Amino acid sequence: MPRVPTVNPDTALLVQLSDSHLSADGDSTLLGMNTRDSLHRVVALVREQQPCVDLVLATGDLSQDGTLASYQQFRATTAPLGAPTRWIPGNHDEPQVMIQAAVNSDLLDPVVDVGNWRITLLDSAVPGSVPGYLEDQQLQLLAQALSEAPDQHHLVCFHHHPVPIGCAWMEPIGLRNPEALFAVLDRFPQVRAVLWGHVHQEIDRARNGVRLLASPSTCIQFAPGSEDFAVSEQAPGYRWLRLHADGRLETGVERVTDFAFTVDYGSNGY
Repeated sequence: MPRVPTVNPDTALLVQLSDSHLSADGDSTLLGMNTRDSLHRVVALVREQQPCVDLVLATGDLSQDGTLASYQQFRATTAPLGAPTRWIPGNHDEPQVMIQAAVNSDLLDPVVDVGNWRITLLDSAVPGSVPGYLEDQQLQLLAQALSEAPDQHHLVCFHHHPVPIGCAWMEPIGLRNPEALFAVLDRFPQVRAVLWGHVHQEIDRARNGVRLLASPSTCIQFAPGSEDFAVSEQAPGYRWLRLHADGRLETGVERVTDFAFTVDYGSNGY
C-alpha cells in the first residue's frame, strides 16, 4: 500500500483544498471571482501557516470547464506546497482529462497510508450528473481498504455530501445512496472521520462517533442555511487536519484575509 512519510512520527498534517473551479482561461471568473487568483491566495496562506504538510487532499471540482489546461494550472499552483497530493473528481470534473493530467504520478491513487492512518478516496461523481453516487466498485474498494487495515485509523473522502446540510437547494444534489456508504462504514469501528467537498461551506458534525466534515471552497462560498441558491461573501479558505497516532483528530478552517468580494449573479453561473 502506498505510504507517505510524515515529518512528525506521532502526527500527520493534512490540508484539504476543495472546489477550486479553475478554467483554461486564467482570467475567467465564477460569479465575479477570479478562481485562479483565489486559489493562489489560499495556497499562499497554507504555505504561511502550515510549513510542513504531509499530504494534500483535493476533494473535487478542481476544474470548472474540464480542460487539461485547468488541471495543469491546479497542479502547478499547488506544487509549491511541496507535499504528496491526491485528487478525486467532482461533478464539474472530467475524469478522463484528470487521468491525462495526472500521468506518471500518484495523484489519483485511491488509498494512501500516512502515519497510523489510512486515507481512502472514493469517486462519487456521475458523468453528466450534478448529484453523486457511489457505485458498487467504489463501495467494494472502501470495504477492502477498511478490512485490510483493522489496526489503523481511517479517514474516508469523496466529493458529494452524504447528509443533509441545511441548504434546501443542495439536498437534491448530494450523494444519492448515502445508506449504502454508511452500511459499509458502520461495520468498521476504526473509521474516525468522513471528509467531503461540494458544499462550499464548513460542516463539523458527528454520526455514531464518526466525525463528518466539509470545508470551504478555495473560491466562492455558499451561504449556510439557504433555501435557494445563495453565495456568501465569506473569503476563500482551506481545512487542516492533524491526525494523531492514537486516533485523535484535530481540525480547523482558515480563510484568507483582506479579501473583498461582491457576488455578481449576472456573471458566469455555478
